[in-house]
Amino acid sequence: MFAVVSAAWLFDNLDQRLFSLARIPALTTLMDGRASALQVQAFAKVVTALFLIGWGIGGLTLGALGDRFGRARLLTAAILLYSVGTGLTALSASGWQFALLRLLTGLGIGGVFGLAAAILAESVPGRARLAMLAILQVLSTVGNMGAALVKMGVDLLASSGAIRAEQSWRWLFAAGALPAALAGLSGLYLRESDSWLRLRAAGALPRRWFGSYAQLLSQREERRNLLLGSLLAIAGVVGLWGIGEYAVDLQHAVFSSYFAQRNPASDVGALVAQAINRAYLSQMAGAALGMFGFTYVAGRFGRRPAFIVGFFAALVLTLLVYGRLRTPIDAYWMMPLMGVAQFSVFAGFAIYLPELFGAKVRATGVSFAYNLGRFAAAGGSFLSAWLTTRLFARFAYPAPLRYAAMTMCSIFLLGLIAALFAPETRGRELRE
Repeated sequence: MFAVVSAAWLFDNLDQRLFSLARIPALTTLMDGRASALQVQAFAKVVTALFLIGWGIGGLTLGALGDRFGRARLLTAAILLYSVGTGLTALSASGWQFALLRLLTGLGIGGVFGLAAAILAESVPGRARLAMLAILQVLSTVGNMGAALVKMGVDLLASSGAIRAEQSWRWLFAAGALPAALAGLSGLYLRESDSWLRLRAAGALPRRWFGSYAQLLSQREERRNLLLGSLLAIAGVVGLWGIGEYAVDLQHAVFSSYFAQRNPASDVGALVAQAINRAYLSQMAGAALGMFGFTYVAGRFGRRPAFIVGFFAALVLTLLVYGRLRTPIDAYWMMPLMGVAQFSVFAGFAIYLPELFGAKVRATGVSFAYNLGRFAAAGGSFLSAWLTTRLFARFAYPAPLRYAAMTMCSIFLLGLIAALFAPETRGRELRE
């Protein structure tokens, strides 16, 4: 069970990061070279926003359907949807076609976390639950690193002439279709938790497709926990997808200028790609350390202190990266630090969100809280695009990218405030 659920989440993150790494090259090709670098960056944020909207819709719908019809069944459907969507993205013929296919893919990706966390939380006993849920989220970094390794392999093929460099992004998305085979394994081996089966036997499951929302909102404790869990997730998800996500774009701009000045006779594109890959792998190593650190603090001192430390670190270190990153060497030590901070709270979402809700509405509550942040992050992407192309457009490129991200770092303050009011669940058993 753990292997299938973890693989679903690992490949979910691999597909997410393939998009992050391939977004700018893909749109540069699909926009036929007519657009400026700033226009490509701005449209990439629109595409990211649509991806996050699909992600949010998938999370809000598939989680509720999982509480009604079975988490394992809906997890299988989510895996199949994001795999097929990613494979079709490889065939995109225009920028808007690319954007709409990312919207479709987001529907499947959004459903995985809430369903996987609910299945795992209800299937693992007390003390082991903290470790298993943390490992589930740490595996997201393995998926992210896997995406970077896939990109490095494709880059090697492009540099050797085996594939056309300007079309290499298509091979990345084609590789993202491979997890479709996991959907078959999920259907064969994944079973519903005993808690869900008991509720079904007692006739206590929601009777309507989205009836779990009525149950979730009808109880004061569930409503309060939903609000606070959602605010925490909004701060973390906007911080990662509305700010941290564009660190790759900043690196691309900074590294291109750096290598063009110092190695004008070399293949600047290849050097930039190599430097971005190294920085990304180091960031993911930092992310794993951050998640383990959050888990230790959450288990030793409590969930609230862990969130407070995580969001404060994210605020300070994200400002540092966007304000000071100037060279590849800067990225190699700055990006791991930002990875530690920004990703640490995501371990908290896996650990904490299932503890906030009762078994009848657990998948709905976790999915809603976690994925509401996707809509906020989509809004953040549109805001970031506006800040980049309007408010800060008078500054020399890539300064608009820096100033937009630094302005949006205020979102981490929301996470700090929500953590102060969040209930402490350390040492408590899951509610039936």
